[in-house]
Amino acid sequence: MRLFVRTTSTRTGYRSLVATGVALAVSLAIAGKPAFADPAGRSQGQLLRRGYDSQVTEERREYFVYLPTGYHTEPGKHWPVILFLHGGGERGDAMDDLDLVLAHGPVAEAWIQGRDLPFIMISPQMPLFDRPRRGSNPPVPERIEDGPPPPRRYGRRPTQPMARVTDPSIPSYADSPLRDSWTRMEGEVLALVNSTIREFRADKDRVYLTGLSFGGAGTWHLAMADPNRWAAIAPICGPGDPGRVDRIAKSETPVWVFQGGRDTVVRPERVLETVTALEAAGHPDVRFTVHEDLGHNVWSRVYEGWDLYAWFLAHRRPSGTDEAQAP
Repeated sequence: MRLFVRTTSTRTGYRSLVATGVALAVSLAIAGKPAFADPAGRSQGQLLRRGYDSQVTEERREYFVYLPTGYHTEPGKHWPVILFLHGGGERGDAMDDLDLVLAHGPVAEAWIQGRDLPFIMISPQMPLFDRPRRGSNPPVPERIEDGPPPPRRYGRRPTQPMARVTDPSIPSYADSPLRDSWTRMEGEVLALVNSTIREFRADKDRVYLTGLSFGGAGTWHLAMADPNRWAAIAPICGPGDPGRVDRIAKSETPVWVFQGGRDTVVRPERVLETVTALEAAGHPDVRFTVHEDLGHNVWSRVYEGWDLYAWFLAHRRPSGTDEAQAP
């Protein structure tokens, strides 16, 4: 994708750059004041809003790019990258609704919780499409510059017993609404990854993919669509297509899957079906962690810990591996 850049009009506190490409027009909004604060104990990363013209929705959409502490003071360093795909509750118009994607995930851990996570992070927003959100919009989380971070959202603790029950009435992956979630955004999301790697000092051999619920299913899909791009992937409480996991097995992309044992939204049996198909396809090392005490929200525990980030950093894409090119 070839980009052409020109300077455009300004708005309060922001300078915008608009880039127009064959399939994607990308712009950068950089805060006039630093997007980070200095209080001790807070990350000094920078949160940028980027924009593009969506061919899927035929509208202007924006997404977040997070630059870690040290990005501007270590000019010779190339940073690992995380692409994060949110869940169904954070879908929106990617303009006024964009802050919803800061509710959960690695970007929320860095920006809202103030943790120094050493990654460039990309956080797009999926449209509502024809499935409205349930209820009203959740409250938008805010970064607190001079005090403790806001509490994380863990959801209600499940009341059902910790027991695995095989239920033949559970919809298969083919019948799941998660099947057609991030799949429609595949080309645009991969293009955002490409443009981020080109514009910033990113290590293209350390690009990681993770997402929750709808984003967990999206993680499986993007990994199957372009298995050689990712250094490692971590789908959380989302199923994948068991019939297509052979692509991930062939590339031997490191996989760590997380699931709640009491999940009644995405049943563990469906995720296990994906995992066992991946192992049967010859993948040499599939990690599958089930938190038996948790329901659907297993992501808060996963992302607030350090294990996943350390595991990501332990993996690098083999040199000479070519990823597919997004349109």
